[in-house]
Amino acid sequence: MRRSDRLGAAFIALISAGFLLAVPARGETSAPVAPARVVSMNLCTDQLALALADQGQIVSLSHFATDPNMSVRWKQAEEYPENYGRAEEISILHPDLVLADTWSNPDTIAMLKTLGLRVEQLPPGTSLPEIRARITTMGALLGHPDRAAKMLTGFDARLAAIKRPAPGLRAAVIGPSGYGYGPRTLEGQILAMAGFDNVVSGPGLDWGGRLPLEDLVMDRPDLVIMGGSQGKMGTSRAQAVLEHPVLRDLPTVQGLRDARWTCGGPAMLGAVADLAAFGRKIERNKATQ
Repeated sequence: MRRSDRLGAAFIALISAGFLLAVPARGETSAPVAPARVVSMNLCTDQLALALADQGQIVSLSHFATDPNMSVRWKQAEEYPENYGRAEEISILHPDLVLADTWSNPDTIAMLKTLGLRVEQLPPGTSLPEIRARITTMGALLGHPDRAAKMLTGFDARLAAIKRPAPGLRAAVIGPSGYGYGPRTLEGQILAMAGFDNVVSGPGLDWGGRLPLEDLVMDRPDLVIMGGSQGKMGTSRAQAVLEHPVLRDLPTVQGLRDARWTCGGPAMLGAVADLAAFGRKIERNKATQ
């Protein structure tokens, strides 16, 4: 046998041996390896990762994770280094998985991928199917699908146990500059889950829009939930709209919106339950008038 033939035969033997080692024996399955170094650069992926990951699996969270006005797991998040979503600071952590949102900075995402890092972008969960899918996806990415399944079971049970007011109550969530949150937003979903009809609805308002205060007064909702993105009133001109005298005769409430309204996940059910209880209180007050 010529030398070239002997080398070719040896190469084929090595390839065959490697193939046989790589293929599981009959009856065996190869489970994906769970990532050991996870970086989250988005507040809502922070929340789910903290709920589903192992203690040592996360190496960094977004800087929003420790803000109690935005994060329901802020205390737990203080145990981890923070990042500001910049490619250079994330890359030096040598993550084997980067969690981001579909709205995360596209330049940062492109740079991370160029550096050879695995980046998974999760769409923001607003509707119930999207929230459920997000939980399942996160469990699979972290290598803990059993934990995600358990979370979903608990989520469904808690949602089913919420006592809602009778149909017919109408509400609006109003933010700075009189912005109203439509039915496709998380705020709109929380209203619907709590048993309220959303005043901010109709053509072009799926995601919301600026609502003239005069229209809001004419609609006569049963409840107007006011405040910034975390339920706080500020001092800017945009916030000053919420203190307009025309709103004084409406049943307004502040402070209901907190960190539980920020991300689609199990924590939001606490906001749904509180809002549903508020609705039942309105219902009782109407019955006595």
